[in-house]
Amino acid sequence: MITVSIVSHGQSTLVEQLLADLVRLDMSMVTEVLVTLNIPEDISLKPSDYPYPVRILRNTAPRGFGANHNAVFRQAEGEWFCVMNPDIRLVDNPFPILIEEGAHDSAGVIAPMVVTPSGMIEDSVRRFPVLTSLAAKLFGHGDGRYLFAAGDEAFAADWVAGMFMLFRTEDFRAVGGFDEGFFLYYEDVDICARLWQSGRSVLACPKARVIHDAQRSSHRNLRYMKWHALSLIRYFWKHWGRLPRIF
Repeated sequence: MITVSIVSHGQSTLVEQLLADLVRLDMSMVTEVLVTLNIPEDISLKPSDYPYPVRILRNTAPRGFGANHNAVFRQAEGEWFCVMNPDIRLVDNPFPILIEEGAHDSAGVIAPMVVTPSGMIEDSVRRFPVLTSLAAKLFGHGDGRYLFAAGDEAFAADWVAGMFMLFRTEDFRAVGGFDEGFFLYYEDVDICARLWQSGRSVLACPKARVIHDAQRSSHRNLRYMKWHALSLIRYFWKHWGRLPRIF
């Protein structure tokens, strides 16, 4: 039922831990896992160790976030397509409630509540960025996140972050997948905007949770800061005046 796509950037240890979570939690809904090695690395995965097919894809050159997941999608066989970062850890099985809620509301994409290792809710569900909200964030007056508590009902959101996104396969295909013009950052915002523009919905589900040990590389690495800035410019150029108004 679910194809899981994981992209590793020299993170084989994290990938192995995540796959161990999938096995431990008896993910019968997962029909296949495709792991893309974006840079050369050794990984000790044995497909025979898993109750579902695990395939390793090795890139000859690094590709962007969207390009990697789109390449996996073209091989996906599941009814649902899950994009998952290697640094996600699973304490409970999030899929049954996500699929139940997503099917009930005909959501194009649905995401769980994302928490830090210490249990704090991350800012993974936000309103679409506009110039005023970016200015407010710059001066410490909010970052556009939705406020909710663990266990709250699923709700419609502008966009959900790309560390864990569960797409209905037909909807991901209908909007053309991720825009590969974004190398890194804002691919998640962009595809959520396009889902809304196409008449589909985006849902956040606080009844399900995953753990994410966030790595804010763009805050301290000039190359990542450049990618972040270029993606922001591309996003505004693409969606200026066309952001959906869902409320």
